[in-house]
Amino acid sequence: MTATDRSLQLINTAAQAAADKLAHDVIAYDVSDVLSITDAFLLASAPNDRQVKAIVDEIEERLLKELGAKPVRREGDREARWVLLDYVDIVVHVQHSEERVFYALERLWKDCPEIELPADARATRGKAEEHAKLQAAEEAADLGGEWR
Repeated sequence: MTATDRSLQLINTAAQAAADKLAHDVIAYDVSDVLSITDAFLLASAPNDRQVKAIVDEIEERLLKELGAKPVRREGDREARWVLLDYVDIVVHVQHSEERVFYALERLWKDCPEIELPADARATRGKAEEHAKLQAAEEAADLGGEWR
């Protein structure tokens, strides 16, 4: 079994919305062969809670506006560290970068086929690592300034 055309349409629209809000490391997996409850997972992350919420809001708004899709469940809103949007056909996970590293959902689904995403979404790969290096360099510079 493979993901339906509707699921792929939802995934691609959600991935583009996430990329437009500067999500990091957007990736999607076709989990239809191993799960009966959904066809696909979309994973995205952001370096802070505020951006996680902005990405989630954009995905939800875009899927409703463009495809008439509403999530049947939305979890994790309060903390905005890991927000899950369940559209039945797809499940969207938007995580804070720290949660993304800790839970490593990619490891769980690595045997599932990856879904081809729009170019903007593919371009987000490696952004979390770039951001972490930039943060570390800024913190080192700040510490260096304090010691002088």
